[in-house]
Amino acid sequence: MEPVALLGGNTPDHEKVIGWQAPPLKFGVGATREIGYELTRAGIRSVLLVTDPSLAALGLPSQVAKSVEQEGVSVSVFDRSAVEPTDASCAEAAAELSSLDVDGYIGLGGGSSIDTAKMLNLLLSHPGRAVRDYLNAPVGAGAPIPGPLKPLVAVPTTAGSGSECTAMVALGVSGLRVKTGISDRRLLPSLAVVDPANTLTLPPAVTASSGYDVLTHACESYTARAYDRRPPYPAPADRPLYVGANPISDIWAEQALRLVGRHLRRAVLNPYDLEARTGMSQAACFAGMGFGNAGTHIPHACAYPIAGLVRDYRPDGYPAGHALVPHGAAVVATAAAAFEFTYPTSPERHLRAAELLGANLNGITAANGADVLPATLLSIVADTGGPTGLSRFGYSRRDLPALVEGALKQQRLLVCCPRDVAARDLERILTDSMTG
Repeated sequence: MEPVALLGGNTPDHEKVIGWQAPPLKFGVGATREIGYELTRAGIRSVLLVTDPSLAALGLPSQVAKSVEQEGVSVSVFDRSAVEPTDASCAEAAAELSSLDVDGYIGLGGGSSIDTAKMLNLLLSHPGRAVRDYLNAPVGAGAPIPGPLKPLVAVPTTAGSGSECTAMVALGVSGLRVKTGISDRRLLPSLAVVDPANTLTLPPAVTASSGYDVLTHACESYTARAYDRRPPYPAPADRPLYVGANPISDIWAEQALRLVGRHLRRAVLNPYDLEARTGMSQAACFAGMGFGNAGTHIPHACAYPIAGLVRDYRPDGYPAGHALVPHGAAVVATAAAAFEFTYPTSPERHLRAAELLGANLNGITAANGADVLPATLLSIVADTGGPTGLSRFGYSRRDLPALVEGALKQQRLLVCCPRDVAARDLERILTDSMTG
């Protein structure tokens, strides 16, 4: 008889271990006023505050800087974070700030500003490498971050990306017209400070697009290939950040879906509804803690080329300096078709997601429910003035080969899909998404 293994271990066919990470969190109206206290408590005496021009014009960054300085922490400000940052915009900012020496960072703004702060922390802490060295393969080399980063406090002013709770960044790649990411545990913020009052000035279109990101984060992580339906990893170091759907992430995803169903429409239609803003700030944070560990799949994989290949689309509510498809709009544009494709893998999860968003499941069974989650998503998008299809961004069937090619490069995300995804599957999903 073989001896019993006391230390346990993976069976030959599937993984058994869940990886989990999330930052310490301060949440609530007025939490912004406590940033200086938290920095001082951590022994930080100087910071770089990273934000964007639109937010700087509204005055919030200067208010935060003053509050922090009153606690004895010196503040330098970089207020030119790009909307939808790229490898080039981050490299240029790092070159400009190369002589700066600070103890830590504050990322204040949407996911773009927080991701830029993460990148500046990386590039200034470990100079000498190009951004593409770190980008996920096959777009970049996928090199690990070589050492510790400095403390970073993430302060979102949108309810969308969840970047305040994740160990990754999303970047456009200059010259390739595609987006991808960097995933590394060292990118996780040291503290997330989530103050719903900071979202009150968001225009309706930005509120909607940010909310679509929350919506798809939660749906994708909830329906991702489960952690214990993957081959075992050769070593702990090989276990990715995105381990797949798991009992921990499921809790956060379900709560996020419930909150989105209750509050997204209200937050878009009445920007000063603080209860709705609070609900969406919670949802963004919860969804970030869900997908930041479980992962996303088809909608996010398709969103990167949708954003990267845009020619002349100018969205409402965003700076008009260049063409862009807001990230949330890009991810939700293919979500309905994507979840119709994944439905057979777990009808009960797709139906539960729809129910949490507000769908009535009376008379619905696994056999007749494939369109329930897609219809629920399309209803939310319609009620909040969202994209009716990829054609709204200027795409047509002629663009399908390039869009499919760009999505196929996002293997880090596609391996999270509960079904194997081939080029023909992506082409069908994108085709079905052309007109909504």
